[in-house]
Amino acid sequence: MSRFIVPCLFGLEGLCANELRRLGMQSVAAENGRVRFSGSERDMAKANLCLRFGERVLLELASFEARSFEELFQGTLAAPLEDYIPRDGAFPVKGHSLDSQLHSVPDCQKIIKKAAVERLKKRHGVSWFEETGELYQIQFSIMKDRVSLCLDTSGAGLHKRGYRPGRLAAPLRETLAAAMVELARYRGKGDFADPFCGSGTIAIEAALMAKNRAPGLYRQFSAEKWRCFDRKIWDEERAAATSREFNGDYRIFASDIDGEVLALARQNAKRAGVGSLIEFSEGDARKFDRAAESGVIVTNPPYGERLMDKKGAEQLYREFGKAYSKLSNWKLYCISSHPEFEQFFGKRADKRRKLYNGMIKCELYMYL
Repeated sequence: MSRFIVPCLFGLEGLCANELRRLGMQSVAAENGRVRFSGSERDMAKANLCLRFGERVLLELASFEARSFEELFQGTLAAPLEDYIPRDGAFPVKGHSLDSQLHSVPDCQKIIKKAAVERLKKRHGVSWFEETGELYQIQFSIMKDRVSLCLDTSGAGLHKRGYRPGRLAAPLRETLAAAMVELARYRGKGDFADPFCGSGTIAIEAALMAKNRAPGLYRQFSAEKWRCFDRKIWDEERAAATSREFNGDYRIFASDIDGEVLALARQNAKRAGVGSLIEFSEGDARKFDRAAESGVIVTNPPYGERLMDKKGAEQLYREFGKAYSKLSNWKLYCISSHPEFEQFFGKRADKRRKLYNGMIKCELYMYL
């Protein structure tokens, strides 16, 4: 069994841990900003393909205390790098340090790289590495003098599902959008709406979850190219994930006042394979008046930090709040970084949850 670390956005640790348990992983433990688990090569592939809330899957090679560069060098030197990295493998180093005596990240990178070279030179019997082969990204974290030395099995972050190549201002990360849908307990039943859909991320993640489609099904991962692993396992896990998909009639609605943005959302949904599951329409959220026996709105209105000025955002909250007050049978999950959102919206939330959209501290306001 190998040890793995899944970094995640702050506030999503519990969701990510529960997801790993549902996937059958062992020794799952949530920490600040990451979740640990133990598993096999197959579990690594399954986690990369299926995780909705984690940012990447790191294979932990070593964990040790280091308060000096010598301790960092010796700890890295003892890691079994040759079990994974071949003679021609590329192994750059990156990482971060927090509340530790070794606080200079560039210096730590140099020390770890030097130790990795020394270890691999002896184990592979070579004096020079051209690093022309596949990527074996070494990633380290030093937290309170505790070093975790890892290989990144994912490559691009897991939030990069592959359906959103274009970039709009202030996009919502796919992992956060999926978490909002999860917190809203949407399971494909009843009406689902996002009246500020932008590039369509929330609605697309809702459709993927309703269909139980693995979010990483159509993308590639770094570890798929590693010679130390069996490529057939990835193919088998993709087939297994596909066999677990659902087919149903879903009522997912996405609207935006910007027609050009809406066209991009449609393209993104088509790339995600859920274009036929979402009804896109041009509309003003301030006039949202859809009737439903039961429904949930999950949305990300402008914060007033990037897309529009703060006063404009506050006025938008007022008008959207008035529209929502006239609705029946609709729950609302709305994320905002504005500290006085409830005041302008006109109603206190039944529950709130702290989340982070990138580096922006937000609250998820839940009206139940």
